[in-house]
Amino acid sequence: MKYNILGNTGLKVSELCLGTMTFGGSEGMWKAIGELKQNEVNDLIKMAVNGGINFIDTANVYSEGVSEQMTGKAIRDLGLNRDELVIATKVRGKMGDGPNQSGLTRKHILQQAEESLKRLNVDYIDLYQIHGFDALTPLEETLSALDILVQHGKVRYIGCSNLAAWHIMKALSISEREKFAKFVSLQAYYTLAGRDLERELIPLLLDQKLGLMVWSPLAGGLLSGKYDRDGKSGEGRRANFDFPPVNENRAFNIIDVLKPMAEEKKASVAQLSLAWLLHQKAVSTVIIGAKKTSQLTDNLKSVDVKFTEEELKKLDEVSKLSSEYPGWMLERQGSDRKA
Repeated sequence: MKYNILGNTGLKVSELCLGTMTFGGSEGMWKAIGELKQNEVNDLIKMAVNGGINFIDTANVYSEGVSEQMTGKAIRDLGLNRDELVIATKVRGKMGDGPNQSGLTRKHILQQAEESLKRLNVDYIDLYQIHGFDALTPLEETLSALDILVQHGKVRYIGCSNLAAWHIMKALSISEREKFAKFVSLQAYYTLAGRDLERELIPLLLDQKLGLMVWSPLAGGLLSGKYDRDGKSGEGRRANFDFPPVNENRAFNIIDVLKPMAEEKKASVAQLSLAWLLHQKAVSTVIIGAKKTSQLTDNLKSVDVKFTEEELKKLDEVSKLSSEYPGWMLERQGSDRKA
């Protein structure tokens, strides 16, 4: 396991991060994603830590708070040193029926930070992330609330998730102007089957030195190797919860390249899909979720997969984005002025 610096900080995080969406389960989509019991959660966290993972990502909305509770209990049950772990959680989603029980207002952020601390049973959160954009709340209000949490020592770093490039750049500018704590990371969807991030967001992350945490690196299980063109296996999360949206024809073209490559390396398709992300310059950590220890065991082996230049070229060719304006014009005009 390697450890990467998260954004423009000195914080070292494992290149694989344990995701906790499968912890707990409740109704609706959470039931489809996972219904792990406490003993199963304990087993996964123990295996992850023994495998070198020091980074755990959760959110207040995961199973309506149950995921945070189970994560905190597992840390206590296993006798883990909390200070050796980097614990990340999120805020924005609906956490009650009242009109102020969602969003990124000062009221909701400060309340939910306290609730997350209680559920996790910790004194501080290492990385507190906004879980999306709130069009009703001024960014100044959101960022000032997050800064209060940092100044009071309840949060060490702040990050964002599922934002557009202009959202992030505007937020960084406000934080610079007001002397607020700045976002150090973006958590976003990125896979071989979904490289849209490369158009605007990755150039921004590299320029502004933000870390990238990848969610759903297997495209909701589509790149796990369980599915093929002739029909889905009927197993896995996508059978009941078809998310995130993927161009399946393009994804199967990618799988057609991955399968023989995986056989040659005596690895799984999932391992190669994760390893491709670990070879991308902007990626700080890849979030892996699991329902079984066998899945986690397989995913952990992705850190050992190496690609030749020719293999990376093949994967890039089959998965590359179509040209889009202004990208193709920037490339054409900028060819003579590259750094």
